[in-house]
Amino acid sequence: MDSRQQEMPIPDDIRRRAETLREQINYHSHLYYELNQNEISDGAFDEMMRELRSLEELWPQIRTEDSPTVRVGGRPDRTFREVRHRVPMLSLQDVFSEADLRLFVRRMQGEIENPAFVVEQKIDGLSVSLRYENGLFVQALTRGDGSVGEDVTHNVRMIQAVPAVLAEKISELEIRGEVFMSFEAFNAVNEQQEINGGKQFANPRNCAAGTLRQLNPSVVAERGLSLYVFNIQSVSGHVFVSHAESLQWLEKQGFAVIPDFQVCHAEDDVWEAIESIGSKRFSLPYGIDGAVVKLDQLEDRERLGSTSKVPRWAVAYKYPPEQKETKLIDISVQVGRTGRLTPMAILEPVLIAGTTVSRATLHNQDFIDQLDVRIGDRVLIQKAGDIIPAVISVDKNARGQSVPRFRLPDHCPVCHAPTERDPDGADVRCTGVDCPAQLSRRLIYFASKEAMNIDGLGPATVEQLMEAGYLVHLTDLYTLHQHRDELINSGLIGKEKTVDKLLDAIDRSRENPLERLITGFGIRNIGRQAARSLVRVFKDIDQLAAADIESLTAIPDIGPVSAEAVVTFFRQDQTVDVLEKLRIAGVNLSAGSDGRMLPLAGKTFVLTGQLPNWTREEAREMIESAGGKVAGSVSRKTSYVVAGEAAGSKLSQAQSLSVPILDEDGLRALLIQGD
Repeated sequence: MDSRQQEMPIPDDIRRRAETLREQINYHSHLYYELNQNEISDGAFDEMMRELRSLEELWPQIRTEDSPTVRVGGRPDRTFREVRHRVPMLSLQDVFSEADLRLFVRRMQGEIENPAFVVEQKIDGLSVSLRYENGLFVQALTRGDGSVGEDVTHNVRMIQAVPAVLAEKISELEIRGEVFMSFEAFNAVNEQQEINGGKQFANPRNCAAGTLRQLNPSVVAERGLSLYVFNIQSVSGHVFVSHAESLQWLEKQGFAVIPDFQVCHAEDDVWEAIESIGSKRFSLPYGIDGAVVKLDQLEDRERLGSTSKVPRWAVAYKYPPEQKETKLIDISVQVGRTGRLTPMAILEPVLIAGTTVSRATLHNQDFIDQLDVRIGDRVLIQKAGDIIPAVISVDKNARGQSVPRFRLPDHCPVCHAPTERDPDGADVRCTGVDCPAQLSRRLIYFASKEAMNIDGLGPATVEQLMEAGYLVHLTDLYTLHQHRDELINSGLIGKEKTVDKLLDAIDRSRENPLERLITGFGIRNIGRQAARSLVRVFKDIDQLAAADIESLTAIPDIGPVSAEAVVTFFRQDQTVDVLEKLRIAGVNLSAGSDGRMLPLAGKTFVLTGQLPNWTREEAREMIESAGGKVAGSVSRKTSYVVAGEAAGSKLSQAQSLSVPILDEDGLRALLIQGD
């Protein structure tokens, strides 16, 4: 741009557009880098970034110091210690076409005599730096904002691909790699999330990033993260001429480096290497989001240097997502283990991203309404991140006359119980207590410590008993003893001692307090505390089943939404049948003679520190059984703080608010004598 344009006033629409783009890019960067979420495709994000960069190049006056075009990544997560990188972790300049890629190669050839290039897969994961001292692994940092990262050393130690000790005792080594999750590991994590009723991850990259930020390193070990190393940031005692040479040396030290990298010299060779990676990307066991082209000679890199954000000697080529048009033949509805109804598009088979696609998720009713997709439509299919098939648009001009809109059913397609929409979300769920689609998840929760506390009935045992046909309904638990000899002889869940231990635990659960049974039903918004509130008012399950919304909302802890969920649950035929079978099995359905005033009723407690003889959970159990509540934070409404050894800030807060403080003996006395 010439000086005359620099002096021209900036048009208002240009200024507003730039401000809008910055706001949108910052919002989506926050989701992606800090919350491990994404609402738009990578392509849409890249397009916004390209537009903003173009505007700032045409009108330099509108560029701000904190513009996303001059920043890298996101801010560090505040749950981890922040550490400044010794070598900045820069991002790469993206190119999106063959022409732009060739332009980069020619520019390098114009500045460097006979340059060599390395072409690598660009792994879709989370970038980290690893530091070794005297051959020992000492620290791992995420990229963060490129200058300051998060210390995730304890979690990275759990990744099997990271050697704890190098083959050589190098005094100092800092390398850069990509933490990622294979498709196999990703599917296993999401399957377990479904069983546990947790939120599923959208893609392997988000799952890897979320896992690396877990505060419990054992979770990292369980989820099977992987890591490929792709660069030496700094090293003492070794001098390398080329990048390829350094990667070969890193392999000898025990690292897994980016596989199948190629060294190229001619422009056409570079493009052929990119096409080769592109042809294989759909058959790889992990996701890639492009290919990286970088100068091979380290001296050449040093000569060209970097901008504040990107090196001048490398670019990342982004493959365009493959899209195909096909016909939507039907919409089926699947019921997941959490009861969530998921509409699935049944498609005329079409080859896309290396696989034949005949089904694609339609997510939920809101997504269907937004697209206005209907059975018989011509639809455009794309694999989101080249992984998950998705319907992205509809050709409404090709639609026939009078095609009705699609609505998710108001009754479960599996068990025919009523469905209901989450009050604070877009999901529709089956409410049936004995829905076969949800059986494993309901059994696991029913047997949990929070509910019926059936020791030995964990996820693996539930799955084995279901697969063998012993558990078809929730109430089959209480007829399992009839199959004792078969279970022992088959060894399905263990030997005689294991089988008898489980059957004894199931038998003991018949005598559980009614509140545990109500909790075990998994009624929406009815946890253990709400269940206790219910049994203080209703003396048995029959009274509770006959309660109306007005009488329920008069109870503390029971709001209108919870009351509606209780009424809906007990009015179902499935629930009536389950209660009758539990009655026949001898399961306690009465609140007993506990109409007396509980000693801690109306009191709120906060627990802090380690008690001498009780675990935190045991103390909570006794307080709640005596009618009290346990809160997570101290306020003026707190009745008592129970403090043990190494009590934290909650003790100081209690003292500043003059909240009474108890030790274990004081709590024990209160449980016996009351307030």
